[in-house]
Amino acid sequence: MPTAPFPAPRSLTTYPGGAPADAPVTTTLDPALPAQGYRLRTGPEGVSVRHRDPAGLRYALRTLDQLRAAPDFPETGYDISDHPDFERRGFMLDISRDRVPTRRTLARWVEILSLARFNQFELYTEHTYAFADHQQVWQDASPLTADDLRWLDARCTAAGIDLVVNQNTFGHMERFLAHPPYAHRAENPDGFERGGAHRPPSTLAPTPDNADFVHSLLTEVTAHVRARRLNIGADEPFELGTGRSRDQARRDGLGTVYFDYVTTVLRPWLDAGYTVQFWADVFARHPELLDQVPPGAIPVIWQYDAPQHAAEVMDADSTEAGAWQRRGTDLNRLRDGFAAHGKLLADARIPYWVAPGAGNWNGILGRLDNAVENMVDAAEAGLAHGASGYLLTSWGDNGMWDPPSVAFGPAVFGGAASWCLDTNRDLDLGAVLDDHVLLDAAGLAGSVLERLGGVYRLFGIPLLNGSPVARALFPDPSLPLPDLPTPAALDTAAGALARSRLDLSDTELAAADGDLVVRELMHAIDLAEFAVDVLRARAAVGAGADAIPADTARRLLLRLPPLLAEQRACWLLRSRPGGLDDSLTRIDPLRHQLLRAAHR
Repeated sequence: MPTAPFPAPRSLTTYPGGAPADAPVTTTLDPALPAQGYRLRTGPEGVSVRHRDPAGLRYALRTLDQLRAAPDFPETGYDISDHPDFERRGFMLDISRDRVPTRRTLARWVEILSLARFNQFELYTEHTYAFADHQQVWQDASPLTADDLRWLDARCTAAGIDLVVNQNTFGHMERFLAHPPYAHRAENPDGFERGGAHRPPSTLAPTPDNADFVHSLLTEVTAHVRARRLNIGADEPFELGTGRSRDQARRDGLGTVYFDYVTTVLRPWLDAGYTVQFWADVFARHPELLDQVPPGAIPVIWQYDAPQHAAEVMDADSTEAGAWQRRGTDLNRLRDGFAAHGKLLADARIPYWVAPGAGNWNGILGRLDNAVENMVDAAEAGLAHGASGYLLTSWGDNGMWDPPSVAFGPAVFGGAASWCLDTNRDLDLGAVLDDHVLLDAAGLAGSVLERLGGVYRLFGIPLLNGSPVARALFPDPSLPLPDLPTPAALDTAAGALARSRLDLSDTELAAADGDLVVRELMHAIDLAEFAVDVLRARAAVGAGADAIPADTARRLLLRLPPLLAEQRACWLLRSRPGGLDDSLTRIDPLRHQLLRAAHR
């Protein structure tokens, strides 16, 4: 069978008679082709490439490299025409939820993103850049430095990828606001209530002084990258209109207060010729703002649960749905997917992006089928309603305990789906991971990642933004499990984990990080099995972990130290030490529950 290049091209025809491996390559600039497009032909007469621009030439030559690597290249001729669905295809990696990657890990991500034809890489930062005047904020975080950014920018540029600064400027500023010198910048310096729990301050007050403050942060970071693009975040300002801006919000409206501040942050960058993204979660709920978007500003619609999964939650249990509604989540919009807000922005003729999620966070093993459906929904809606960009996001909620390799599959699929959805929606993801990412001669690792990514569904408890594994390991009183798994469901999940462990032991990964992938996935399986046993013990008594029998609690507690030691070891092989201790404390609530049970 002829070789199938990755991503699957828009048009591919094969015929007898290929080109010699050392056949000359003729390249021709063709302005008639779509942007980033190419036409590649191989045959006895040689290899010809027509391309629209440098990006098209790059993608054509990478496709040619894949074809040449196959043994059938001299016998098979190829005629391939290709160009992307979305002009901008980005990948965003959260480096602010404790896990800051090493340079080696960042280089590995550039390699994977290049394979999947992303042309934008964003590192989401809050406090994890070494700002010159804010050492108190980042001193324990092992942050990226100016040298790190210049190094990464060079690697990205060589791979045809723009490194784009993604620095939050409104919500999610708790790492700054936790320190006394910054507390005066908070909307609510004493914190706020959300989901029935008191939380520390996280939102900047929408003042001119704070706009100047975040402008200084952006100025410092952007100085070290070449791209004239920027993401200012501005998502989830939970406290807005409840503290210092309360009177203004009552007078002018919450949407106006929000967008006046965002526009103040945007304006100097737009005036300097930047294209500036901002998250659209607040903006899209205020249609009165649609005619106020300045040219060059790009709202980014995000949604991380696929419509089918959201519908399952809404139809299955009112407890889970109610918990999210108390947090301000619009569940009907989740059921509608990306189309609703996409159509709204398209009808207003506002350029916008779609941003699905990799589904790696809040799960240890990921939620792969949810991520795939979410990515397909984003691409379908984006194509139907004229989105100009596609940003796949990999967040790090609850200290990013999930290993980086859990996000490799979603990254590969997301790149392919945003390149050409029609030819890649049924991608054999396991085979692509084995052949192009993990280089597994045994052909097992990709299918293991697929199987592990589906374990969360085996518990039979539909959840939003997470899996029963994470809910068991990181209990949150404001977001409890709506039910406990049945013994049969727990047995099924345990069986899938055991089969995955056996298959991993038989893999033959040739990738440079192959041994590490096996090790971190084995550890992720250990964590998931521990979660299964915690849930099994809870199900036996029908209550929380602090109610399980004392002898069972003691046995579980004995398993925790080696699990934490291996989590530390795997972390340090991929990530910097800063943030590790903070991440490990995420399991303290479970440990305290088990200690109470053990000493009852």
